Parts: sequence; structure tokens; C-alpha cells
Amino acid sequence: MSEIAAKVALRPKRRLIVWRLVPYLLLQALVVIATVLGLQLLQPSDPDDFALSGFSLREDGKARPVTLPHFTSSRYSLADPPLYTGAFTFKGGDAGWSVFLPRFSNAVEVAINGVVVLDSRRDTNANRPDRNTPEIAAIPSSLLHDGSNEITVRLFVWGPLKGFLDTVYVGPDAALRPAFETRTLLFVTLPVVFSAWQSILAVILAIMWLMRRREPVYGVLAAAMVLGVIQAFMPPPVPPVAVSRLASVLLASAPIESALIVVFGVLFFGWRWPRYGMLLFAPGLIVFAVGLIAGPPLPRILFLLLGIPTVGFSLVLMACVTAAAVVRRQDAASLTIGCAVTIVLTCWIHDMLSVFEFVTNERTFVSRLSYSAMLVAIGAGLTWRFARALNQVDGFAGQLVARVREAEERLKASFAREEARARAAALANERTRLMRDLHDGLGGQLISIVALSERGHEGATITDAARAALKDLRLVIDSMDDIGGDLMLALGSWRERAAMQLRPHDIALHWRVATPQGLPLHPELRPWHVIQIVRILDEAVTNAVKHAAARHITVTIDTRDDGHGPYGVISVADDGGGFDLGDGGEAAGANQTARGLRNMRSRATRCGAVLVLSSDRSGTCVRLQLPQVFPDSDAAAG
Repeated sequence: MSEIAAKVALRPKRRLIVWRLVPYLLLQALVVIATVLGLQLLQPSDPDDFALSGFSLREDGKARPVTLPHFTSSRYSLADPPLYTGAFTFKGGDAGWSVFLPRFSNAVEVAINGVVVLDSRRDTNANRPDRNTPEIAAIPSSLLHDGSNEITVRLFVWGPLKGFLDTVYVGPDAALRPAFETRTLLFVTLPVVFSAWQSILAVILAIMWLMRRREPVYGVLAAAMVLGVIQAFMPPPVPPVAVSRLASVLLASAPIESALIVVFGVLFFGWRWPRYGMLLFAPGLIVFAVGLIAGPPLPRILFLLLGIPTVGFSLVLMACVTAAAVVRRQDAASLTIGCAVTIVLTCWIHDMLSVFEFVTNERTFVSRLSYSAMLVAIGAGLTWRFARALNQVDGFAGQLVARVREAEERLKASFAREEARARAAALANERTRLMRDLHDGLGGQLISIVALSERGHEGATITDAARAALKDLRLVIDSMDDIGGDLMLALGSWRERAAMQLRPHDIALHWRVATPQGLPLHPELRPWHVIQIVRILDEAVTNAVKHAAARHITVTIDTRDDGHGPYGVISVADDGGGFDLGDGGEAAGANQTARGLRNMRSRATRCGAVLVLSSDRSGTCVRLQLPQVFPDSDAAAG
């Protein structure tokens, strides 16, 4: 049942493949028809009024009449080249005649009345069959005479193809020159332009590959283009000149270039290159090795037997790859490349028909031209895709920057709101602390004054309570001043109040600053910190006045450093009788004294400070060690 279900599931998929493949194949058939028609229409028209077709051919020691275009029977004839002899009529009134040869292979030597006027071996580009390079030469007027004139064409053939000579044209230069220029434009200038574009795109693609090593498709196509450029711009030597083996190795560039194009197609469409696919490079490597070892003409023969079929096989493989990509991807890139491959494959078949002489009246090779055009189109497409990707990245980066700016603005607004809330909360906390301090200090004093008045106590007692309330009010007001984190300013005000408090009791206040800077600056210092510290010092002085019977009180201010940073120390010492400390460091005996000491420790803890109390018969010392950084809230210290 599972096999039946699998077959049923495959049917819709196959139908979809067929539904996509059939239109694509029909489109490629139309491309083939358009290419064939285009090859026919692009054939330049030659001046038939000046055509010479009838010649006498002397080849292999025999003479026979032939009609141009003509293929020789020999593939190698350098020692005794075929000699075509013909005649043309010159009228004395005409001037400026030329001889025009549209196509030939491999080289020609033209003589008028026994004098050589054209030798194509001087132009290396004219001796390559794939170039279709035309030749034209002016005939000196001194060589021409009225009536019949003789023309001889010697055809040098060095294989591996048979020699070919197209129709020869002799006539006024003004009539022949336009046809020559048209052929030069099509078969000389246009390939050079394509090769130049190909070289530029090869450099661009190589740079793109260096920038994006993870995408080898750019490097593969650049390598293929470089091989094509080398093949286009490096002309082979002309026999019988000493032949360079390196030049014969250039024949291997075509099959290797075709194999690289197949690799490009496989990678471009997202498939993995199979290991056995490296066999596609074997024919080109064989031609390369034989060219290095043996030299000509063997590399040319191997190129004809191995190189040309490899090119055709690679084009067929590329057509299959693009067809599979069109079925799977259904995008414009695969469709465009598929049409380009079909055009090149059609041109290659056209050239093969000429090679095997199925087309007997012409030998015009267009594969190289169409191949370069395809590479230029693919390279331009890749460059355009890369540029579009960069534009998309730039657009994304622009959107990202805009979003980051928006997020930054939102964060700034959020920070502003949080800062406003923090300021409001700090203000509320300060108000709460101020209210609590006023309630605990001034409020208690005012209640005492009211209670004393109602009970009818003497004025002196009420006066003392009013003074204490006024003192407490001044303390709260002074603590609200902006001291810029300098606690010494608050201690200076406290010193004046302490001296006024001690003067009626005949107690001397000694002020000692151990370090020049006094106490360290604390930018984080808040008014409520100042209140807690001052109340601790007030409590220490009050205890010395009420309970110690002291005659001298010494306040010492010092700054110390334990290696982790500076911190301040304030000590209040008296020479009173002292008191006993319990096991927990609290005062033993009087509940009021013990409660005062607990309040002092609580205030110190709220400020993040440490309170150390020592007492003996020589006196009492209250040592307050300030923190390096004061806490933001009184709950920070626990």
C-alpha cells in the first residue's frame, strides 16, 4: 500500500514538471529558429558584380578547374600549397582597384600579374579559422593593364581542417571597401569589444570573489573569462616560423573554459558539484599535456578529436542544467541563461556543419563570438545581481540606522521620564525625611514646651526647651544648604553651635584637624546624610555634658586610606568619668543612655558609617568612620 501511495503522490509532481518543461522547450525551439534566421540575415552582402568564381587549381601536381568557394583535398600543404589561377578584366579608365578576400584558411598569398600584393601571414589574426578575418589589398596601377589580367592565390594549409577559399573579389576599391569594413566590424572589431568587456568583467568578478570567498561561483566564472581573453588576445605563431609549444597549448583553453562554465551553472543554481564531474576537465588537460610534450600538429588533431566534442558536450550539459533550474526555480535568471546557452549551442552546431562540410559554400565560425557574448551577458548579470545585493544591504543598513535612531530617541525619552521620576522620588524622600526629622526633633520640643506651659513650670525650663527646639530647627535648616559634597562646611556650622552649647557649662571644645584636606569630598552627599552625622555628634556632646562631668571635649577630624580608597574619621573624646559597657558594647545601667547610644548606631548604619564606642575612667571616645561612598537611601545599609 505504501508503494502505491508513493506512486500516486509522484503523479502530481511529474505533471508539474511536464507542465513547466514543455513551455520552456517550445521557447528554446523559437530561440533556435530566431538564431538560424539571424545567422542568415547577419551574413554581410558582398559586391557580386566583381566576384571571381572560376579558377584553375593546381594541387598535388595536378591541374583542374574549380569554382569558388572551394575546399582543398589536403589538410597539410605548406611545401606545395594549392595554387588558384584566374583572370579578371581591367578597363583603362578605372583607377584605385583592390583585391578582397572575405574568408580563407589558413593563409593566402595573392599575386597580380606575377607580383605579390597580399600576404596574410603578416597578420597573425588573419590566419585563425575562428576569426573569419577578411583581407583587402590595393593593387598598384602599374601592375594593371587594359583587358585581361592574371590573379593567382596561393593557399597555405596547416590543418587540422581542410583548406578553404571563398569567392575572390577584384574591382574598384570604392566598391569593395564597404563590404570589407562591414566584415571587419562583425568579425574583428566586435569580438575585440566582447573580449575587452570580458576582461573587465573578469577583473570585477575576481574582486567580487576575493570579497566573498564563500561564493566560488564568481571565481569560477572569472577563471573561465580569463581563459577566453587569453585565447582571444594571444595569437598563435604562423608556420613555418618556429612554433612555441606554449602557443599550441592555447588550444586547450576552449574545452577547459567550457567545463568551467558547466561548473558555474551547477554552483549558480545551488547544486553541489559531483566528484566525477572533474572528468569533464580531462580532454582539455590531455590537449594541454600533449601540447607541452609533443608540440604541433598533434595538439591540433587532439583538439579536433577531443576539444571540440568536449565543448559541445559541455554546452549540452549546461542546457540540461538550466532546463532543470527553470523547472525548479521558475525565475528570470535561469530562463535568461537557458536562452543564451541555446543560442551558443545553435552556433556551435552551425560551425560543426561547416567543419564537416555539410555546408559547402561557406565557412563562417560564430561559436567564439556567441560564446563571448554569453559570458559577457552572464558576467553583467552577476555584477548587476551583486550591485543589487549591495543596494539591498545599503537599504537595510539605512533602515537599521533609522530604527536605531528611533530606538535611541525612545530611550532618551524613557531616560528623561525615568530621571524626572527619580528626581520626584528623591524630592519626595527628602520631604519625608525632613518631615520626619522635624517631627522627631522640633515636634517633640514644641510638645514639651506646650506641656511645660500647661503644667505651670518656671520660665527657665520653658526657655531651655524653646532653645533646644530652635537649635533643632537650625540644624535642619543648615543641613539643607548646598555644601557641594564638602562635609567640612557642615561641621564648621556644627562647631559654632557646639561651642555655644558648652560655654554655659564651662567645658572647653578643642578642634583638631589631623590632615590638611580635612575630610574627602563626597559628591553623592545628601542633606539627610548631614543630618544623621550632625545628630550623632550632638548626641555625643550632649552625653558628655549630662553624664560624664567632663571639662574638655576634643573633636578630631582625619582622613585615612586602607588601600581601597580614602575615608573620613570623626572622633569626639571627653575627659569625663566614663561608664561601663556591657557585653554587646552598649551602656550598662541608665536606660536613657543606652537608648541614646542605640539611636547613634542606628543613624550611623543608615548613613553607611561605622560607630565605635570606647569608655573607661579616663573618659569616653565616640569614633565615627565614614563610608567611602554614601548610600543613596537610608535603607541601603540595611
